[in-house]
Amino acid sequence: MSHADRAAHDALRIVFLGTGTSTGVPVPTCDCRVCRSDDLRDRRLRPSVRIEWPGAGILVDTAPDLREQALRHRIDRVDAVLYTHAHADHVLGLDDLRLYNWRQRAPIPVYGSPETLEALGRTFWYVFDGTPVESTKPAIVRREIDGPFELLGRTVTPVPVFHGTLPILGYRIGGLAYLTDVSRIPDSSYELLQDLELLVLNALRERPHPTHLTIDQALCEARRIGARRTILTHLSHEVHHATTSAGLPGGIDLAYDGLRVELAEGPVPERSRQD
Repeated sequence: MSHADRAAHDALRIVFLGTGTSTGVPVPTCDCRVCRSDDLRDRRLRPSVRIEWPGAGILVDTAPDLREQALRHRIDRVDAVLYTHAHADHVLGLDDLRLYNWRQRAPIPVYGSPETLEALGRTFWYVFDGTPVESTKPAIVRREIDGPFELLGRTVTPVPVFHGTLPILGYRIGGLAYLTDVSRIPDSSYELLQDLELLVLNALRERPHPTHLTIDQALCEARRIGARRTILTHLSHEVHHATTSAGLPGGIDLAYDGLRVELAEGPVPERSRQD
């Protein structure tokens, strides 16, 4: 296989479907400058991404805005879903997966911690309790995660992190890691984040928050992890895209809805990693 063929085979693409918080941006009832902004990068749906590689297209979380995200990005297939945790802004779009059941004529596997999958069963009881319904419902297969696993030809590594006091999961696939709703990364998880091409990390706002990293905290984590590039997501309406972007160091950018990043596997040079 030539170098070009290998790069094409290994390539990953991440599509940012939603880069906002649980409220989205603009926030109903708010008249701040970000909520009134004409910059489309300041309009943020609830948080989710699509990760693609040859022969596969998966979602990380199913935001309440999944239907709109699917229409915007012409998502015609969902091969699997990786769930970070079971808060409303990350799971309430699950019912829209039934549209893909119709097209694909197959159930969709969804992956998460035992606690997350149990919570899905409570929230979407009608999907999982076996009770017949008159209308259609999603066909979902829950698969518990207890370590790295194979998915459609790639290895997915769960990355344990904390959302306040709640243990949740980020995910690493090849040189890409996606960590959202993080307030603390335990020491053992840094070993799972070495030699990254792209780190996606939440950065809620400048002011402190009990369950999310601030922008400054996210920058500190980015420096410690040392990915070749870091993109900050899960941004609140206190983050003005143009103003905040202008103050970020090199190699670190703000996400925005519709951003697409393609990366090929390859080691991160030693000089780009910082102790």
